[in-house]
Amino acid sequence: MSRIAPSITLLPEERAVVRDIFRARIVLMSADGLRSDTIAEKLSTREATVSQWRSRFAREGMAGLLDRPRAGHKPRYTEQTHRRILALLDKPPPDGYAKWNGRLMAEALGDVSDDQVWRTLRRHGISLEKRRSWCISTDPEFAKKAADIVGLYMDPPDNALVLCVDEKPSIQALERAQGYLKLPNGRALRGFSHDYTRHGTTTLFAALEVATGLVQTGHYSRRRRREFLDFMNEVVAAHPQQEIHVVLDNLNTHKPKNDRWLARHKNVHLHYTPTHASWMNMVEVWFSILTRGALQGASFTSPRQVRNTIDAFAAAYNKSAAPFEWTKKEVGPKMLKDTYG
Repeated sequence: MSRIAPSITLLPEERAVVRDIFRARIVLMSADGLRSDTIAEKLSTREATVSQWRSRFAREGMAGLLDRPRAGHKPRYTEQTHRRILALLDKPPPDGYAKWNGRLMAEALGDVSDDQVWRTLRRHGISLEKRRSWCISTDPEFAKKAADIVGLYMDPPDNALVLCVDEKPSIQALERAQGYLKLPNGRALRGFSHDYTRHGTTTLFAALEVATGLVQTGHYSRRRRREFLDFMNEVVAAHPQQEIHVVLDNLNTHKPKNDRWLARHKNVHLHYTPTHASWMNMVEVWFSILTRGALQGASFTSPRQVRNTIDAFAAAYNKSAAPFEWTKKEVGPKMLKDTYG
């Protein structure tokens, strides 16, 4: 029984190498004194092919073994086309549209296809759908306040506790129809219906210990100064006789009225993030972890059930809590919002 010859597929660059070896063998055999017809027989090619490469090498040396430039078809699109496509992005989209898409751009250009528009955009790494966000602080004391908070993170005072405190307001208790859906092909998909019933909201306060990653939570129906101070009383009670430094954003409810509360708690020191820079507060990271791990897509029949779910998640999280490796990139003279963990 004859063996089946293996299939061979060559990449363009590999094919070029093989072609060069074939031409080099013709030259080497010619240098050894073999006749063109003998070389053609050994290489299983035409004598005219051997004569062609012998003659070109004799006239031009190594350069004669290279491919001649081929005219080919004149390209339909040029660099000028690319520049026109990119320039169009700086102009407003047609009336009635909020943003450009490939079809609209092709229609506006008139002589460029949708495919060419998308090819150009991919070439320059441009996505018409993807959006990035940033937050630039305009606080005139940004550097001073940022240095104060980063200093607390990097080099906290001796024997002091550094906490990041904030609230997550209006967490909705949405009851969703969910479960498994069996498809005609036998597969089962887990999901939930787009229909839901609202059962009220709840507000979560949280305090994150920077050194350990442990989280303390408190639940309230509102987010006033009264609720904030009540939660802070619980935090202080959990760490009696200890110096506490608290990182907060600039929400007015976070500023104890007339400093009466601070006068009664001389061991507590409040540090406010710069304006529009609440991302410097590490507890925001934990809120994202909570949302992804326990709230997103879940179904609740009451605010109490939401609170119980949050408490269960916090208890499980604290068993393996660890401090965040918090980093920040500086872009130009200002600091932009970036990924941190």
